[in-house]
Amino acid sequence: MKIDVLTLFPEMFRPVTEESILGRAKENGILDVRLTNIRDFSQSKHKKADDYPFGGGAGMVMLADPIFRALEHVEAKEKKILYMSPRGRLLDKELVGELSQRSELVILCGHYEGIDQRIIDHWEMEEVSVGDYILTGGELPAMIVIDAVARMIPEVLGSSNAHYEESIYSGLLEYPQYTKPREYAGMEVPEVLVSGNHKLIHLWQFEKSLELTRQRRPDLWEAYVRAEKNLTKDEKKILQKMLESSDG
Repeated sequence: MKIDVLTLFPEMFRPVTEESILGRAKENGILDVRLTNIRDFSQSKHKKADDYPFGGGAGMVMLADPIFRALEHVEAKEKKILYMSPRGRLLDKELVGELSQRSELVILCGHYEGIDQRIIDHWEMEEVSVGDYILTGGELPAMIVIDAVARMIPEVLGSSNAHYEESIYSGLLEYPQYTKPREYAGMEVPEVLVSGNHKLIHLWQFEKSLELTRQRRPDLWEAYVRAEKNLTKDEKKILQKMLESSDG
């Protein structure tokens, strides 16, 4: 997958895109994140990229011309273009899945008070939000998009189904995890996890995922209960027991 990122601060991305899983994906030719500095396309002497908004108001607005030129430079017209914006569609697993099917993406990072609306209109951008809060710029949200989408590419995690086994994508929150030593500060790892009985381990993990989801994310719990699921006989018993306890 090729992702072009248009930003005023390209250096912010390098530690994220060149390390860990994303870094390995880049080295293996699976992910290609290309950074474009919007200021390079400003025609002003001082590489100006923003100005005061028409109609007044606090802050500055990013200029149309440098962004138009940057988009033309990356040949964005035939590609899916995202603009990171708090008023956009909320980034969720459905949207991440849709974006992961693309071979190319363009992500525009706004700054200050945003960008000239004509950029959004002309380039038919999809505005995407990572939550109901305001950040200094679109760079951090863009990194979230890149990381979330990249993990949906089978080769990135090394398994075509790995991402579906994780929290949220399975429909449930992830069960508790433990590692060595078996006892620490008076706390012990649950006995079932060191029993070697893989069936019992799986059922314990399933039950814990159900419990955590019911407690912390009622919305996910209700959706999971309503959805058709391909559960084993033992899994159905655990779920039914939990539903009965909820009713009680």
